[in-house]
Amino acid sequence: MTKRGRSKGRKVNGVLLLDKPVGLTSNEALQKVKSIYKAKKAGHTGSLDKMASGLLPICFGEATKFSGFLLDADKHYRTVCKLGIQTTTGDADGEIISRQVAPTLTQKKMEAVLTGFRGSILQVPPMFSALKHKGQRLYKLARQGLEVEREPRKITIHVLNLLGYQDDEFELEVLCSKGTYIRTLAEDIGKELGCGAHVKTLKRIGVGSYTSENILTMSGLETIAESGLTSLDAELLGIDAGLQHMPAISLVDSVSYYLCQGQPVMVPQAPTRGMLRIYTENSCFLGVGEVLADGRVAPKRLVNQ
Repeated sequence: MTKRGRSKGRKVNGVLLLDKPVGLTSNEALQKVKSIYKAKKAGHTGSLDKMASGLLPICFGEATKFSGFLLDADKHYRTVCKLGIQTTTGDADGEIISRQVAPTLTQKKMEAVLTGFRGSILQVPPMFSALKHKGQRLYKLARQGLEVEREPRKITIHVLNLLGYQDDEFELEVLCSKGTYIRTLAEDIGKELGCGAHVKTLKRIGVGSYTSENILTMSGLETIAESGLTSLDAELLGIDAGLQHMPAISLVDSVSYYLCQGQPVMVPQAPTRGMLRIYTENSCFLGVGEVLADGRVAPKRLVNQ
């Protein structure tokens, strides 16, 4: 008698850097890639809006255990914003709710406004977001025409560069902390300029240590798939590829044995705090550990050996 509920597909481990196209939700892109790979288990790290494109890391198999560390990672974007028009969603997909005459832009005027948004700032999350209010997603309430009070959240804009401007549009490069809404940033800049604004285009070019260097389009992936699963697997990065910002330690076999049994271990000359990448003495990735107050390293997430 066969067991029910067991997921189908082959075991695949690694990370694919997908260039999510405009028009697909992050989950739709994930399911499409999972199907192409015939994978048993896959997940993505950090949603992109349907109208946004760019870097969406897809984690397969054991790599899904470490996707949570990327949710906290900084994000890198390029965006084109349009002045004078505000929409319900803060981007080009929303309905227009107001029109105003945009001011004449100058480098000096833009820099004066952008200065106020660099560093640590407070940002009110948009109604069209996946955050919850009393158990309800905000975007569901927004679709009902409802608006609730949202608490400002502290975010950090590490980099905010003006890449260009013309007529009523300007382009920005943004490197920011988790939880930053580029749509809200555009709206707030528009308010400072006295005319409102919305995001016209948005492309993510970085997530933590991942960049667009090895990114693959959906059509490119489909072309590779014609050569077979081996060719697809060759495009995958290692499970630890997105954890390069963490210090690394190597353990001798006798010590790694106890760590893999769930026990904290002493590691000579290890960092004194924080999260660590852990490897065997033969450079085999074991997982992520955390330095305890007494200096021992405790397992946090381990690869299934």
